[in-house]
Amino acid sequence: MWSVDDVAERFREAAQTARRLPPVRVQGYFNTWPAILRQPWETYSGDDVLYRFPPDPAAIDRMEETMRWVLWLTEEQRHLVWMRAEERGWREICRRFGCDRTTAWRRWQKALDIVACRLNEQTRRNVASLS
Repeated sequence: MWSVDDVAERFREAAQTARRLPPVRVQGYFNTWPAILRQPWETYSGDDVLYRFPPDPAAIDRMEETMRWVLWLTEEQRHLVWMRAEERGWREICRRFGCDRTTAWRRWQKALDIVACRLNEQTRRNVASLS
């Protein structure tokens, strides 16, 4: 049985997985300039390189499954759920939707409850069809 907390955790994991995916690059364009080999003293002022380890295939599958769940929600609910999954603050969410924090929280809980109910309904149907 799916709970609201399970659904929220799955959305948070999906947002993290999406963040860890490699950036999309346009195919067909390349740079003909030679690679610049910098001296060690030149790299001291540069930015630190951020290494993101790619997600495992199971995490990508769970992310894709989670992205299908948002089809059960309205557009406003989708934005709210993804903003919260990306760990945006309630102040930013309230500003975006023009409502109070408790109202935003209630709407977020309602959207997660819709998804949890649909998932539980699917689970019950699958169990009933097996017996």
